[in-house]
Amino acid sequence: MSASAVVTLLLDPELWRLMLTMAAPLVLAGLGELVMERSGVLNVGVEGMMAVAAAVAFLTMLKTGTLLGAAAAAMAATLGLAVVLGYFAITLRSAQLTVGLCLFVFGTGLASLLYRLVIGVTTATPTVQTLPRLAVPGLAEVPFLGTVVFTQNALVYLALALVPVLAFLLVETSLGLRLRAAGENPRALDTVGVNVRALRYGAVAVGGLLIGLAGAYLPLAVTGAYSDGIVGGRGWIALMVVIFGRWQPGWALVGAILFAYTEALQFKLALVTKAVPPQVLLMLPYVVAIVVLVRLYQGAEPPRALGLPYERESRL
Repeated sequence: MSASAVVTLLLDPELWRLMLTMAAPLVLAGLGELVMERSGVLNVGVEGMMAVAAAVAFLTMLKTGTLLGAAAAAMAATLGLAVVLGYFAITLRSAQLTVGLCLFVFGTGLASLLYRLVIGVTTATPTVQTLPRLAVPGLAEVPFLGTVVFTQNALVYLALALVPVLAFLLVETSLGLRLRAAGENPRALDTVGVNVRALRYGAVAVGGLLIGLAGAYLPLAVTGAYSDGIVGGRGWIALMVVIFGRWQPGWALVGAILFAYTEALQFKLALVTKAVPPQVLLMLPYVVAIVVLVRLYQGAEPPRALGLPYERESRL
């Protein structure tokens, strides 16, 4: 490819539009994980939770044909898994890393089981209607920006809107201050009469709902179908996005966009060139994510109480 062709490809409005479409589940899952980690709860089971949400959303949509119902069912499913996480990590004070890994394995298996129980073994893959694009009147006609930002589906708009909302809540509200304190110094929060466990349970519940919406996004907005491995490592990338953003919603959005751009680019490259083996293109987004994470993890400071169970009777 010539230099001008490369520049044209990299600046293609459809490539950037696809980037935002692919970034939405990473943003939603990343924000959900960020809320949890800000409260001091580490959840490495995001991948499994998203798999369950994807399966439940697809099956609900297949049986009811209602997009809102499918999204709500997926969020309810991951809310249940989040409560399980909270019970073991907060109430029983189990090792959060172990609980999260168990949740990942359980969720991955449960998603496949649910699909097999409802659909069975079939040669024809069932499909469902996906979310339509919603062009914003007036703004959709703006050159480049209109195509990229203002011709997306509803969940993309929601994901982008949640970033400044969460940033405001974390910094400018008393609830955000308490949430950050729960992840930094839960003992100090407890001394002023705030129930640390209840606050963490609330954060885990909110995070679970957002992760469920991220999982539902995949069959409802991207594929229109379900298959094992539909999440494709996005749960783990969501964890990387949180670290990339240094536990700040705005920078987490930047991390999600970086990975999504690389993912969208590999789709485009697969269409325009055969010189690069497809296996290399498929691994490209993950290689970029790992390289960037290794580079940026140096100096990153997570919440000091992240992953540490809080015992009210303890002197520590």
